[in-house]
Formats: sequence, C-alpha cells, structure tokens
Amino acid sequence: MAISIKTQREIELMQESADILIATHKYLAKFIQIGITTRELDNLADKFIRNHNGIPSFKGLYGYPASACISINEEVVHGLPCNRRLKNGDIVSIDMGVLYKGYHSDAARTYAVGEVSKEVLELMRVTKQSFFEGIKFAKAGYHLGQICETIQNYVESHGYGIVRDLVGHGIGKSLHEDPQVPNYKPKGRGAKLRPGMALAIEPMVNLGTWQVYTLKDNWTFVTRDGLPSAHYENTIIITEDEPLILTLDKQEKEHIYG
Repeated sequence: MAISIKTQREIELMQESADILIATHKYLAKFIQIGITTRELDNLADKFIRNHNGIPSFKGLYGYPASACISINEEVVHGLPCNRRLKNGDIVSIDMGVLYKGYHSDAARTYAVGEVSKEVLELMRVTKQSFFEGIKFAKAGYHLGQICETIQNYVESHGYGIVRDLVGHGIGKSLHEDPQVPNYKPKGRGAKLRPGMALAIEPMVNLGTWQVYTLKDNWTFVTRDGLPSAHYENTIIITEDEPLILTLDKQEKEHIYG
C-alpha cells in the first residue's frame, strides 16, 4: 500500500477543488424540495460544477453514468438519478466529487425533505456526529484504525448499524487512493497517520441492520431490512494538530471549532 503525502501546493489545489464542491452542495440544497426529480438535481449539479471550471469526478468513473450519487431513504449509496420525485418525509443523500486542476475532492450530505420523523432526524444527526467523533484521532501519530473504531463505537452506542461493505478512501490525483478507510474497527491498527495524508472519511449509517445488498441496476446499495440510511463525508488533510477539513466552509468550521 503506497499512501501519497501531499505537498503544500497540492493541498492548496485540493482546497480549490473542495471550494467548488462546497458551493455545489450549497447550491443544490436550495432545490431539494418535494416534487423535484433526482435527475433534475443531477443536471443542476453537473452544470454548476462545469460552470465553475470543475469536472464532476463521478461521471464515467467505473462506468457510473451521472455526476452525483443520489440515494433516497433505504438507498445507502450510488443511487442512480432518474425521474423519481422527492416526497414529503424522504431523506436524500447526495455524494459528489470535483476534479479541478488535476486534484479531486469528495463530500456527501444527507438532507431532509419536508417533514421528517424525529427517529430519522436522529439517525442523520448521529451519522454526521460520528464523522466528527472519528476525526478526533485524525492527527499525526495516531493510527487509521483509531478513527475507524471510534466511528463504529459511536454509531453502535446509539443502536444503529454501521455499513461494512463500503469504505472511505485516500484521495488526491485519483478519486480513490490508498488507504481504505473503513467505518468499523479493522484488523490491526491500520496505517500510522502522517502530515499530508488526504482522506475521504464517510460514515454510512443504517437505522436497522448494517447489512446491505445491490439492486439489479448493479449500482444502488440498499439496506437489507428496508430501513433508512444516512451518509456524511468530508475530505480531510492530516496535520500535526487538528485535521484540515477541506469540504467545510469557514462558517461551518467556526461553528465546530469555535
């Protein structure tokens, strides 16, 4: 396993890529309303990214046909945009990446559509918070497994299932680089974290069982029991101190870190 250590210039370029991605998520959030189709959302994302001189990282990757992975309710990840319309009470996870000046960024968010049950809102909250619990160990000198185990422990302490069939990853010149970043405790301690490592950490959390399967479209992962799933992801850079979260804007960072 060869883990790339990014230079300061490479980190700057990844931040520029991430800035486009942050803006795309914010733009798309305005359109996540009852009645819009997932294909319309994908078209909006594709146009926005290209209008800002980026390239959608997902379009054509491994043959994926769209610019955004859009997954509703029991769909975990890799949902294919189509003519399905969002309904009141749905949750929709949108996972996107941007390639800019040769470098990728990657981030996922889960959004509520209309009035969502308290049970599902809590699932969304825990999913997001599990990321921030995990990155308490995203510092030079710790091991990757400490991030992974912390995410699992936090999620399971709330009674939810943490997906094991899909993992986070390194990122940079390629969207998917070493190392893999599971959301559960791996065998061994995992790689020792060093400044300049770039990771996409992405807890996928199910209201019920952790088990998933793939639909006949060969892309969409869904929960085995049909219960909702939430997804939260950011691209980060390991430093000697707190990790640099590339896919959060200044206001979000101030809210988290004060």
